[in-house]
This record gives sequence, C-alpha cells and structure tokens, in this order.
Amino acid sequence: MARPQGTRFKRVLLKCSGEALMGDSGYGIDFPTVTRIAEEIAAVHSLGVEVCLVIGGGNIFRGLSGAARGMDRATADSMGMMATVMNALAVQHAIEEQGVETRVMSAIPMASLCEPYIRRRAHRHLEKRRVVIFAAGTGNPFFTTDTAAALRAAEMNCDALFKGTQVDGVYTSDPKTDPEATRFEQLSYLDVLSMDLKVMDASAISLARESDIPILVFSIGEAGQFSEIIRGGGRATVIGN
Repeated sequence: MARPQGTRFKRVLLKCSGEALMGDSGYGIDFPTVTRIAEEIAAVHSLGVEVCLVIGGGNIFRGLSGAARGMDRATADSMGMMATVMNALAVQHAIEEQGVETRVMSAIPMASLCEPYIRRRAHRHLEKRRVVIFAAGTGNPFFTTDTAAALRAAEMNCDALFKGTQVDGVYTSDPKTDPEATRFEQLSYLDVLSMDLKVMDASAISLARESDIPILVFSIGEAGQFSEIIRGGGRATVIGN
C-alpha cells in the first residue's frame, strides 16, 4: 500500500502513557479525556493512515512503584500489564464510538476479553483498516511499555513511532518545573542515550535505532497535533539517525 496522499507515513504506532488517560484526575481513567484522544486517533485514521497503539498502565498500577514498596518485581510488573489491558479496553470503546473498527491484542492470553497477540493476524487487521491496540506490554516482566511500543513498531513495519506526552517535545529538563528548560527540535538516538534524556527507556531507544524507526515526541494533550504532524506540520521533536 502506498503512503496516503498528503501524509508523511503509511503506518504508525502511537505510544500513550497511562497518565495521559487521567486528564486532570489524580488516578484512573477520565472518559472525556479518553474520548478526546480517540477523536485524535480517528482523525489520523480518516487520512488513510494505518494506526496501532500501545498504552501504559501507570494511571492504575505501576510495576516499579509496586516493587519499591517491597512487592516482588515480577508480580508487580504482571499487575502493571493487567492495568494496560483495562486501559486498552477503555480506549477501544472510545475509538469504536468514533465509528472506527478496533481490535485489542494482548501479549498475555485472555480470550474472553481480547485476541491473543499474533503478529501475522495483527498485520492483517491493519491491512483491513482496523486500529490495533497492543495490550499487556511484551507479556514479560522487567520490560516497560516503551520497550513494547518499540518492539511492536518494528514487528508491524511502522514508518514512525509517535510518543504522546504532556509537552510538545523533548526538553533538557521538565519544562513544567524548570523555566530554563530548552526544547530540542531534532535529536539522534545516541544523543538521547548519551544525555540520558528521559524520553523512553534505553532499550526502547536502542531497538528503534536498530530498526531505523524515527520517534516523534509530541503533545497528545494539544488538539489536532497528531494529524497535523502526520500531514507534515505540527510541533514535535524528531529522534532518528
């Protein structure tokens, strides 16, 4: 399939943190926020671009924080993976409310809720113009959903990995707390690793580098940015070779 006219990419993966689903709440899922994100995804889908997603679970449970409180890390990470499935089902409902057919595929089999992750089947869903949401991370403890996003982007032969955050790109420090923070327009994968920028974890950056998949970091909270960047405009930090 050729790249849709007027767009930069044919197939993309969007990585959203669980915190992005909270809105102004301190915990859980804020459904108006989920609806707004679903509208952004539907807008990109309407351009003819194939879209898949990985969603974190930090709004419900974070494995590292559970481990820090004394829980076994593997158990804590397994709970975090379950949280991503809850988020995936919520986002699936919101996207289908926009009239877009959607599939949730879990790395941990749970047949009564969603499909098991099978790479060839996922490709087929995307070819049939379905939005695919990859849940339960990689299915293994000790790996973050950032790593899962880079892995699935590589497996799906995506043209780009979009990281939806609360700010409009990568900064030297958190711009919400540091008025001196400087924004980067473009970075190499090695820049991110050598400067220890907290964009995605090192394994995710390394995997994207090996697969030559550019990472575009943008604000998922700013309406229309996702589709604007897809069309060649918008505001994002691009990480690549």
